[in-house]
Amino acid sequence: MNLNKLYNEQLIRCNRHDLSEFVPFVIGTQQYGFIRKKNAELLSGLTKFFEYSSIGLALSDDFDTFGTRSAALNAAVIILSKTYNKPLRNEMYPVLLAFNGDMAAEIDRCAIPFFGLLAFGVHVNGYVRKKDGLYVWIGKRAKNRQIEPGKLDNLIGGGLPIGLSVEENLYKEAKEEAGISPEIAKKAVFIKNINYRFELEEGIRNDSIFVYDLELDENFTPKNTDGEVEEFRLMPAKEVINFIEDNSSFKFNCSLIVADFLLRHSA
Repeated sequence: MNLNKLYNEQLIRCNRHDLSEFVPFVIGTQQYGFIRKKNAELLSGLTKFFEYSSIGLALSDDFDTFGTRSAALNAAVIILSKTYNKPLRNEMYPVLLAFNGDMAAEIDRCAIPFFGLLAFGVHVNGYVRKKDGLYVWIGKRAKNRQIEPGKLDNLIGGGLPIGLSVEENLYKEAKEEAGISPEIAKKAVFIKNINYRFELEEGIRNDSIFVYDLELDENFTPKNTDGEVEEFRLMPAKEVINFIEDNSSFKFNCSLIVADFLLRHSA
């Protein structure tokens, strides 16, 4: 398989969306995301929180502080979470125009796709160089995960909630997901951000992923501590390529992150 082709296929796959089914989601005069037309109609009809503007569906100007905007949005989240049977995650994410920008509000993690909001995550490619070539640590998601249970995953990965820096989140997820100490996690090398918009039934994942590579000692074995990973496998890079090619084994965004790693390392 041509690795450029493999990466480009995954990039296209992660960016499949049809914005004709959405309207802009607006706070003030700024577009913060995208909302399905039928969800916009539902919220504008059932609540006093939203109104149509010349741009799209806008949060009413009556809600003009961080606290009031957050309260209004999360009242709407209750409606949409019941509509789509998406339980609240009880983890708050910032409503932002850009990374490190001013927070307009906070919202439950489950609702990020409802409003097509910009969200950030941290993913780490763990790898080992052996005499016979490059190996990659791959996790298998636990069967009780809300999102894509049982699918293959990066060694470390997680969304970025309010209150943690990228580095703090990396160390936290490394410890919880793979039993990796901060001392080892600090060796992870930031590579790039990978961005995509991926359409779901309930909305759009509008994500920017901070991608890191972490070379590990051949004798190190990751150990999950939070119940989110069923098992880890240290796989030859060429075997990983086969799993990416079938488009069904990996969690949707992880196949893109791993394909990028393999391309960069000419696996």
